[in-house]
Amino acid sequence: MNTFRSAIQKLTLYPSAIAGLFAIFLLVAVAIYTMITIPYSEAIHLWRGGEEVWYQNPRFAAPAWINYLSTKKYSESFSVNTTDGSMIKTVTPGSDGVTTYDISYEFDYQYDYFPQEMLLYMNSNFKTKQPFVSIELVTPDNRTIRIGNFTFSDNFTYRFSQDEKLLAKLRAPEVIPALFTMPDSEKPLKGKYRLLVTGTTFEPDSDISVEFVSHGQVFGLAGTDHARRDLMLPLLWGTPVALAFGLIASMGTATLTMVISAVGAWYSGWLDELIQRITEVNLVLPFYAILIMIGTFYSRSIWVILGAAILLSIFTNSIKGYRAVFLQVKESMYIEAARAYGANNSRIIFLYLIPRMIPLLIPSLVQSIPAFVFLEASLAVIGLGDPVLPTWGKIIQDANSNGALYKGYYYWVLEPATLLMITGLAFAVLGFALDRVFNPRLRDA
Repeated sequence: MNTFRSAIQKLTLYPSAIAGLFAIFLLVAVAIYTMITIPYSEAIHLWRGGEEVWYQNPRFAAPAWINYLSTKKYSESFSVNTTDGSMIKTVTPGSDGVTTYDISYEFDYQYDYFPQEMLLYMNSNFKTKQPFVSIELVTPDNRTIRIGNFTFSDNFTYRFSQDEKLLAKLRAPEVIPALFTMPDSEKPLKGKYRLLVTGTTFEPDSDISVEFVSHGQVFGLAGTDHARRDLMLPLLWGTPVALAFGLIASMGTATLTMVISAVGAWYSGWLDELIQRITEVNLVLPFYAILIMIGTFYSRSIWVILGAAILLSIFTNSIKGYRAVFLQVKESMYIEAARAYGANNSRIIFLYLIPRMIPLLIPSLVQSIPAFVFLEASLAVIGLGDPVLPTWGKIIQDANSNGALYKGYYYWVLEPATLLMITGLAFAVLGFALDRVFNPRLRDA
């Protein structure tokens, strides 16, 4: 305990180690927060969900915070409905079961780019007589644009840009730009717009509910992908996946490597020779190629890949390095004393030999975590990641498949890449500092 307390005190002398620890604690906090607020089952449901889950989100939308970095403002996405009261709904009963609904929503448009799309999701619980609606848009200069009049059935979706009659009425190449500009102008007309939906039902127990969705050019803190999915989900859930994969693989590899080295060095003979021959064979095997074969022909499950990565990483050069140290420790006086008072082999290996190696184990364990994090991400990038889990590598793979860089969606690649670099750098600088703390020769160099 005194040794570790002293090591921690020495670690505080390295600013890079403090920065690395802060970044690691932040990543761990994000991982814990993610698993609590977005349970695994919900995350998988959202990640694999389709249009019915993500219909409120635009496609290929950049993060909303880019408006703070740009002189021209991109339109932001929003969604309002009559259910939660965000849209004003006035009900006027009439005679013979006829009811009129006046639904309105006012929004302030102060952007330099047009929305991608605007949609109305309308629902009514009629029996035989379909409701009738009339839609209008009042512009900041008090013009009233009649959008359309029609009857509708249950769960009807009205897309402004796909209304051919509206397009002909506006006499413009596209509907959305024409709605947000003055005649003979190309720049968006800024100010307050008001959407008016007037509905009529013809049965006593009927009702109308409306949801108004505007798909802007930007959305949320991380943007969206080709499937409208909010990229905050895989960015958040990629954190516990990456940390768990890296930590389990690193601890499993380091622990098994040390135990096998200690057993071989202590018993020597044919057992030590067998371990050395297995190590030499494993050193010439193509590690990455074998994992690709496993992912291609057997399973892409993250647990299968994790187990294979640990097995292939045990018999490496670390076996020979640990063995050299164990052979020296084996001849120490305290080992001879342990033999003299009758300590058995397992007690000597696990209580006397291996503890002497822990100061060397800790820095190498920390430094190897980024390697396994990047391994999982690189397999996902080439399409061999877990098909179920949302991970950082999966984001990059989706971005690459959909030509993100070619189309200018840089955020799609830069966000997970930045998190990978921060994770790798945090563990690397902490590992270098631990190496200097536990290895005095490096500190004196």
